Amino acid sequence: MVTARDVPADALIVRLAQKLKNYEQLKPPEWAIYAKTGHFKERPPSDPDWWYVRAASLLRKLYLAGEPVGVETLRIVYGGRKRRGSRPAHFARASGSVIRHLLQRLEQVGLVKSTGRGRRLSPQGYSFVDQTAKEIAKELVKERPELAKYF
Repeated sequence: MVTARDVPADALIVRLAQKLKNYEQLKPPEWAIYAKTGHFKERPPSDPDWWYVRAASLLRKLYLAGEPVGVETLRIVYGGRKRRGSRPAHFARASGSVIRHLLQRLEQVGLVKSTGRGRRLSPQGYSFVDQTAKEIAKELVKERPELAKYF
């Protein structure tokens, strides 16, 4: 059985983002075009579909974790380097608001469920990610038949 661990992450995230666009509940809020993904960023994302890409990335992270993950942990995962001018750079966490809103919307869709210690994928979320990974694996085998022995 093909899982999210077996296919390239970039291909999986792009395909998941395309599928997530079909959900009405996942439409980005009005403020999303102005929001930065963290205070260490200088500008908002230039990709107009960044909201769906981040949601897809969250699904993949929750899939790989397999256990409940909280917003604070995800803020660290999506954090980055804060440039401080002539002073040395420091690590800064990502925006918790963006992550929290996306997780809440993924809960409304039914792909994520909340537990007492964080959020994890629901059975529907696991099957959604697995089906997408299976589609990508079929395309990879179609392009390069020698990969068939791995899937």
